[in-house]
Amino acid sequence: MIGHLRGRLLDKRVNQVLVDVGGVGYLVHIPLSTFYRLGELHDEVTLLTHTHVREDVFALYGFLTSREKHFFELLISASGVGPALALKILSGMSVEEIVPAIRHANIEHLTRIPGVGRKTAERIVVELRDKLEGIEGIESAAPARPAGLAADVVSALLNLGYDRRAAEKAVEEVAPDGSSANFEAVLRAALQRLTNPSGAARSASRSA
Repeated sequence: MIGHLRGRLLDKRVNQVLVDVGGVGYLVHIPLSTFYRLGELHDEVTLLTHTHVREDVFALYGFLTSREKHFFELLISASGVGPALALKILSGMSVEEIVPAIRHANIEHLTRIPGVGRKTAERIVVELRDKLEGIEGIESAAPARPAGLAADVVSALLNLGYDRRAAEKAVEEVAPDGSSANFEAVLRAALQRLTNPSGAARSASRSA
């Protein structure tokens, strides 16, 4: 099993990276929480990896912190949660939002993530609530880097499973002029708007 990769970042997208390790390119699936903190192309990157093996699949999932990897592995231990859905969960909400939602059985909060239905959310709560003791403290995200335009944010949200109309509305609300060059910041704000609209509205009213 591959548990760690260190190499040169050849390509990065919102849900995967290509890492050159000694001339071999490893395609690694990542959550947005990892994407936010990646360096520039051709920089050295170190990822903690989870190797997922099935009869017809050999896939790598990468994380910049042990906390991300640990929570990913907790999620896929729940019935009905595979690696792809676990990445969507980590991309749709930060760990600091998901952990209290599970602890307090906030099903409504969890079902805002695309792909998480009520039954899945209930299973996650029942099966993981008592396993969260090992997740303590949350690392603050690194500053976002300029990387794209509002249209690219909509595309990223579609790749994560959000409805086009909802994605376009969220991006328009957080970047009304459509000219922001800060891809990660707009994406983060749009995700917050989609997953916690009431909280985003309160934040907007406070800043007004």
